Amino acid sequence: MAQPLTRSATRSLYNTSQRTFARPVRRWQSSYSHLEPEMTARKIRPIFDDLTPQYSFRLDTAMADFLPETSAPRILPSSTTPLPLPIPHHLLYFEPTKPPSELLPDGTNPDQSPGEPFVRRMWAGGSVYYNTSNPLYMTNARAVCVEGIRSVAVKGKPGDEKVFVGIERRLAELNADENAALETCNGDEELIENVEETIRSRLWMEKDTDFGPCSVIERRNIVFMRERAPEEIQAATAASRKPGKMLKPQHAPDFTHMAVPNANLLFRFSALTFNAHSIHLDPHYCRTVEGHRDLLVHGPLSFTFLMSLLQHQLKKEGGAERINFVEYRNLAPLYANEPLKLCGRKEAENKYDIWAETPEGGIAVKGTVKTETV
Repeated sequence: MAQPLTRSATRSLYNTSQRTFARPVRRWQSSYSHLEPEMTARKIRPIFDDLTPQYSFRLDTAMADFLPETSAPRILPSSTTPLPLPIPHHLLYFEPTKPPSELLPDGTNPDQSPGEPFVRRMWAGGSVYYNTSNPLYMTNARAVCVEGIRSVAVKGKPGDEKVFVGIERRLAELNADENAALETCNGDEELIENVEETIRSRLWMEKDTDFGPCSVIERRNIVFMRERAPEEIQAATAASRKPGKMLKPQHAPDFTHMAVPNANLLFRFSALTFNAHSIHLDPHYCRTVEGHRDLLVHGPLSFTFLMSLLQHQLKKEGGAERINFVEYRNLAPLYANEPLKLCGRKEAENKYDIWAETPEGGIAVKGTVKTETV
């Protein structure tokens, strides 16, 4: 067992870091050209979590009624048995545990936000790399997420700009020295920051595809938009009640499943992911602020649905393939209490297309999955 580090040793551990992170200098310019250098330089604090099987068990329980040929688990798995963290259950861990006073008015995380006037956000998609040779295990071990902003782009006409933010999250178990260093900090904020900086320097890589010691690399693409005027909200709400232009599937699926996610499921998923965004919880907010007809299904929840369907199909086919990369885009909103059609198709060897359709048959989520043969 590693011995706890002294305060001087903790500082020495920190001083071995060669990476520096600039602090933002400017806040606002009329062109918003300052956002890219400012946001990509943000030093977001690492998020620590214990990889207990409890959250994974609860997600399996919450989703059992909505997935094909699935029964709710009866017994919580033992944390002494080294079970790999299921795909995509990493979504349940490493969420910032900020007090309510530090959240934005809509319940979201300010670390990722460009700030005023871009006060509305939408999960536009993302990608996940799974290091199948170095997975995370649910053994109650302490693990960490190092998060950073990889890219920022401002697009659109003046007065109607949108800010596209690419957030990278790198997940790994702590090593013995880091665990010992954190245990000896005793609430000393300076020492904690020193250890956090050391962890960040160990895990953050110049290339977003370089695992280093990490088990999962996730990219989250978030779009930030301006507040809507009352007339814009009314028009958007009315438009959400009737079919508009939509992208249609080009090929018939090889396997499908129908589900109707309800408000109970959305609440449970919000609770499990520590997500207080009102757009998934408050129908009044959805209609009067965002201009939607009902609660929105979380982007990560639709992603979870599609991953669960594909893994069910791979298991039916003998379990000879496992997922190592996923990329997906959210193209249209999905609403609670409405039919959701989940679809998948084998596009090539070790490659699958996945998508989710709205009740009108348009594509709401579209993704590509790469697998490897076990």
